[in-house]
Amino acid sequence: MKSDTPKPHLAITLGDPLGIGSEIVKKCLSDPKIKKLAHWKIFGTQAQKISPRQAGLYSALALKQAMKSVLQKECDGLVTAPVSKTHLHQAGFPYPGQTEFIASHFKNNKARMMIWSPKLSIVLTTIHLPLKKIFSMLKPALIFETMVITHQALKKDFGIKNPHIAVCGLNPHAGENGLLGSEDQKIIAPAIKKARQFKMNVDGPYPADTIFYQAVKKKFDVVVCLYHDQGLIPVKTLSFDCGVNLTLGLPIIRTSPDHGCAFDIAGKGIANPSSMKEAMKLAVKIWKNRNH
Repeated sequence: MKSDTPKPHLAITLGDPLGIGSEIVKKCLSDPKIKKLAHWKIFGTQAQKISPRQAGLYSALALKQAMKSVLQKECDGLVTAPVSKTHLHQAGFPYPGQTEFIASHFKNNKARMMIWSPKLSIVLTTIHLPLKKIFSMLKPALIFETMVITHQALKKDFGIKNPHIAVCGLNPHAGENGLLGSEDQKIIAPAIKKARQFKMNVDGPYPADTIFYQAVKKKFDVVVCLYHDQGLIPVKTLSFDCGVNLTLGLPIIRTSPDHGCAFDIAGKGIANPSSMKEAMKLAVKIWKNRNH
């Protein structure tokens, strides 16, 4: 019996042609359980014998075509395979990564990177910044905005009625009451206070060496982190094969596997599609939560 349940139309990019993108997408769509979840439209090419600059051009073109399809309402969301930031840069791509390119299509965009996994989920306040720029970028308004975006996404996309958000501290031991740095008290704490005034269930700042353990024990729904490696190290350590990169704060759905191009195993047929499968399933789940 055929099901009349509506399904989303989702765009998939194959990522860098020299990487494992085409292989993992093929493996995912050969799984009947994954294939039947949505109407999938593929953008990109598999071309192993090309230069890195050409690979960057191909991956950028696929991303642009897929994004156009989403903006024209032909697709309900976007699942992106891994790209090489180096190859994109060599091809003249003017954005640090795919997230920044996608966000550039929306005025007043407030894009944030979430890494979701069954064990641990984190949201980044800043993404691809050198460490020396983090302190000058972090302001109470930016941290508060991250909490608002996270709160709204957990309610809208994940169906959590009252999300419990933890905020990670910046300094060792979250500053130890100012002994190990004042940023936690002067920058992070005011943002948390404001979030609570808006009736958000937010706690912190917590020391980074203990908060992720608490989150794994499901004391919190998500941990808001302040910079890239602070959040990515724990979640990738725990969930390297099933983590999903989800872009928050935009009107469209965008997910991606939480791993790179894996050039060292490309073309060998041994790439693990688990993270891509989770990215595809999460895009469908979010579409359902938004439309039902």
